[in-house]
Amino acid sequence: MKTAIVTDSTSYLPKEVRDEWDIHMVPLSVIVGGHAYEEEVNLHVDEFYRLVREGGELPKTSQPPVGQFTELFSRLAKDYDAIISVHLSSGISGTYQGAVQAGQMTEGAKVYAFDSETSCYVQGFYALRAAKMAKQSISAEDIMSELEDLKLSERAYFMADDLSHLQRGGRLSSAQALIGGLLQIKPLLHFENKVIVPFEKIRTRKKAMNRIVELLGEDAAKYEKLEAAIIHANRPLEAEEWRKEMAEKFPNVEFTISYFGPVIGTHLGEGSMGLGWMRK
Repeated sequence: MKTAIVTDSTSYLPKEVRDEWDIHMVPLSVIVGGHAYEEEVNLHVDEFYRLVREGGELPKTSQPPVGQFTELFSRLAKDYDAIISVHLSSGISGTYQGAVQAGQMTEGAKVYAFDSETSCYVQGFYALRAAKMAKQSISAEDIMSELEDLKLSERAYFMADDLSHLQRGGRLSSAQALIGGLLQIKPLLHFENKVIVPFEKIRTRKKAMNRIVELLGEDAAKYEKLEAAIIHANRPLEAEEWRKEMAEKFPNVEFTISYFGPVIGTHLGEGSMGLGWMRK
């Protein structure tokens, strides 16, 4: 059985990684300064944060049209028996549901849509695992079973530098954003039941990041090997320093540095930091 792997742009897998593992990507879009861009296609993450700083207006985001999925799935169905499509959490975007709808219209290959219940490079871990298994000619059903099993070990925590982005974008309630602003706290956020909710309320950025390291340490002690992604919103130097600090503490964790791209960066804002991991 030949299985194709698809993901959306919010996995933020570099093009060279997608090319190496034959991962197909469907982009989400962002509207900045009145111009529409497809992230990871014609808008680079550095340019995005520059445009936001200069414009001062919160960008708008949109999921891929179902037709974009049907076109890709139909093309892949000519060469593959099955298609696994890995997407960001269905609780914050309709992208997953779009893949489901397109899959129902696709002939010639069975489409399996996978709701990662997360986003960014942690979502990318699922797509990469699926692609590596597909290269070994493992069945689509077994790949999907492995992805579901991976959810048991997956964790992701992030800290928004400014809660107003999440609140204005409708991803966090006004009350939660107001409380955070008044107390000047840096709450740790995570996905729970597919939506973004506070995990713990912490006073400072440094303490929030230290708490994430503590949480990683708990799992690093439980698993033989973990793969982890440091995710930053235009803070590459801070991300590299954090990587060095954690790499010394946790030799059984393989770290990758990634970023909050335009779509997710719209909701979190510049300066946000995150860390996600799962068993390797």
